[in-house]
Amino acid sequence: MSRYRKPLALRPSPGVDVPATAMVMAAGLGKRMRPLTATRPKPMIEVAGKPLIDHALDRLKAAGVRKAIVNVHYLADAIEAHLGNEKGIEIVISDERGRLLETGGGLVKALPLIDADPFLVVNSDNLWIDGPIDTLKLLASFWNEAKMDALLLLVPLARAHCHHGRGDFHMGPTGELRRRKPHGVAPFVYSGIQMVSKRLFGGDLPDGAFSTNILWDRAIAAGRCFGAVHQGLWFDVGRPESIREAEEVLKEA
Repeated sequence: MSRYRKPLALRPSPGVDVPATAMVMAAGLGKRMRPLTATRPKPMIEVAGKPLIDHALDRLKAAGVRKAIVNVHYLADAIEAHLGNEKGIEIVISDERGRLLETGGGLVKALPLIDADPFLVVNSDNLWIDGPIDTLKLLASFWNEAKMDALLLLVPLARAHCHHGRGDFHMGPTGELRRRKPHGVAPFVYSGIQMVSKRLFGGDLPDGAFSTNILWDRAIAAGRCFGAVHQGLWFDVGRPESIREAEEVLKEA
């Protein structure tokens, strides 16, 4: 693990709290998880006896997040009904029933509902276990308001359970990011967790549906997109066969 310590040369910022508000991305179609998602949305798929979205919300609550903006599209009624029973965190729905807006468009639509700056963004199909320090508190400790528009939580490719990709990012000695080259391999995988400033959404934005990748690329070009390394377990529960693999690892955790 020592070779992954260097990017954490980002200096922790004493007194930086975890944002009180998070955006939880829950609108996707879950195509890779078929046939399980034929009758239920992917965030409602259970791993270790609990829906994926509940795992994410539990981690948010443990870190002190008080409000979650949740976007919905596919089988939205099922997610809303489930979240109606949520305790310990305020749930606000960003309704995308009329049109799926992808990650970037979904964030833009939800911005008026997000009352924190910076704020957290968490994919609802994430599954992670904290390391020695609460993951979201660790991420917040590396936030630098003067330097950053986006801070992405990354997982070393070698420790990305159930993940079959070739990595997403290279990281410089102070956390600055650059993309994997086409057909290349990169040592870090995006975990689906990030902390962003509303500055990320400034300037001209595409209309309607678009990917957050557009915003990250713009921030990378400006030297304002950074990464921090996750110190615990992380699982890419993207396919039905990943569920059993994740549950086996969790039994030993």
